[in-house]
Amino acid sequence: MATPRKPNTQLREAIAAVGCTYDALAKDVRRIAAENGEMLQTNKSAVAHWVNGAKPTGQAGQYLAEALSRRAARPVTLTEIGLRALSELLPSDIDPVITATDLGRAEAERRRFLAVAAFTSAGVAMPLEYDHEATARTLRARCGHTRVGEADIEVVRHITAAFSAADERLGGGHGLTTVSAYLADTAAPMLRARFPNDRCRAAAFGAVAELAYLAGWKHHDLGHEGAAQRYYHVGHQLACEADPHGHAAWMMRALAHQALSLKQPRHCVALIEGALVRGLGHVDGRTEALLHITHARAYAAAGENARAARALLASEDALGRDSRPQATFSLVSGPAEGTVASHTARTLTDLADHVGTERQHRAALNRWDAVTYKRVHALTYADLGDSLAAQARADEAVTAWAQALDLMDGMTSDRARKAIASLRSTLAVYQRRKVPGAAELARRARAAVA
Repeated sequence: MATPRKPNTQLREAIAAVGCTYDALAKDVRRIAAENGEMLQTNKSAVAHWVNGAKPTGQAGQYLAEALSRRAARPVTLTEIGLRALSELLPSDIDPVITATDLGRAEAERRRFLAVAAFTSAGVAMPLEYDHEATARTLRARCGHTRVGEADIEVVRHITAAFSAADERLGGGHGLTTVSAYLADTAAPMLRARFPNDRCRAAAFGAVAELAYLAGWKHHDLGHEGAAQRYYHVGHQLACEADPHGHAAWMMRALAHQALSLKQPRHCVALIEGALVRGLGHVDGRTEALLHITHARAYAAAGENARAARALLASEDALGRDSRPQATFSLVSGPAEGTVASHTARTLTDLADHVGTERQHRAALNRWDAVTYKRVHALTYADLGDSLAAQARADEAVTAWAQALDLMDGMTSDRARKAIASLRSTLAVYQRRKVPGAAELARRARAAVA
């Protein structure tokens, strides 16, 4: 005997809240489906079946959520109307505003779900297959009641900048829930408003994309790679609405950068090449240099040493060629000169050029402000120590690692913790060899990891 379906009380309450009949809602669903090139025969009986526990097929659930969103004048998500569990939250949903809202709410309501979400190598290539036009049709079909202008957008940028600055000093764990809640409750819903012109609309999508990037970056710093990947995906989708060339290319770079950091280079070359195709000619020289340096890292990780070397030269050339202001979306990673030096060092590490690696790490330290970019300095000193150890310069390595530990004190950062943990095997060897300072540094490293 079949188990009876459980009524969907969440959907029933959502329909009651917007005050429409099943017949009117069915007409809305049909109209939204038509906007997306699909002809549905949805009627009031279908809506009644959904309320009684039946699941909409195909994209009908998305159209239903969109219909309720338009009537409610706010984002109504599939999760909210009982048609999707948090565990099913995917970055490929057609509506990035809905996805951003769900991600942010999941952060507040069920944070552990995002912390254990899985990173997938297949997800690295997802932007290459993303249908921006289909999403754009859905987003532009909306007509909200509120009006958003430059002042509202500037507030989002100001909040993003403030939390980004705190992130560099205190680590990704500082303010993560607040950032995600602001994204879900204020920033993402803003994208459903009326805008005075297309330029203002693009700026709004760009500002929210930068906030989503920050949320992803904070998760990456905490080692929550599946959550970071989801935020990066929704950031890419929002960036496509703001600027399908430069900003979209930057978010593709973010996904490639994450995969390279995780030693998962599959799809990275194709992804960053796709980013370069989008971005070249549409971004300033410093942003272009950051795309090229990620290209170099992808080639080095894939064992394409000659191509990696050419990409390094392209990055250096772009960095010195253009005097235009750096794009705000790439400024979030800090001064381009320091970032290029840092990633050049990582590329040379993959190429086993430890002398060159050391030189580039020292250049990066000189180009980053030590107070503003405390975490960058900490991680760079840790990497510098590794390059010195690879050159059998044990005393200097211990000194560099000690500086890293000093800077990491008080940070909530999994990347910092892993950097400390990675020192311990080498320090054990140094202790046996009676390298000065090794025993004390090993004690500090144990305490820091604990």
